[in-house]
Amino acid sequence: MDSGPEELMPRLLPVGNCDLQDDYDPAIPPRTPQEYLRRVQIEAARCPDVVIAQIDPKKLRKKQTVSIALSGCQPAPEGYSPSLRWQQQQVAQFSAVRQSLSKRRSHWRSQPLDSNVTMPSTEDEESWKKFCLGERLYSDLAAALNSDNQNPGIDYIKATVTSVLEYLVNWFEERDFTSELGRWLYALLACLEKPLLPEAHSLIRQLARRCSQVRAEVEHKDDERVSALNLFICLVGRYFDQRDLADCNNPS
Repeated sequence: MDSGPEELMPRLLPVGNCDLQDDYDPAIPPRTPQEYLRRVQIEAARCPDVVIAQIDPKKLRKKQTVSIALSGCQPAPEGYSPSLRWQQQQVAQFSAVRQSLSKRRSHWRSQPLDSNVTMPSTEDEESWKKFCLGERLYSDLAAALNSDNQNPGIDYIKATVTSVLEYLVNWFEERDFTSELGRWLYALLACLEKPLLPEAHSLIRQLARRCSQVRAEVEHKDDERVSALNLFICLVGRYFDQRDLADCNNPS
């Protein structure tokens, strides 16, 4: 015996007698509350018990991006992990840089950029990659569209800093570390305002994990990239208090 809708879901509103027929004209507005509720009942009864979504298989074959959030960083290879003293020194220096930026921020906002510098719009990801990394590193991507010619002051707002950080971290996910990238990442981290936006919190953790991944693939501990990668893991883990991502204490 099939279970009716009354058995599965009790009525919340009483519906009195109504002479509405099943073949009513839905284009005509209901005249009474009872007629409206009766229409709802009829339309609900017409809905199928099971609905199958029509999925285009071609769309599933296209390249899809899947983000997997890992809990921690890859451990440093033996001899690659920085000492605790070195990490403390980097945190202290980074803190001093941020304090200096904070003092000068209001002054820079009122200063126009040089006439030969055009800042991309916040939403223009491709132009920001070219602006930050230069033509050489960007040569494997299509040229970005020209942004509007404006001459704004330098405004370190949260949205812009977080957006550009996202563009570069995503770039780094598929490419090796370079000194040009490192300079911009350091500057953007220095401009992040606390408390962090949720997006920024996720991005810096993504950055630290990517740095640990690249570091694990470096063949020699004397590679110049190791120090820079250690620095970003250190800043994320110890300055921004993501302790689960920090390198283990090495007192030497």
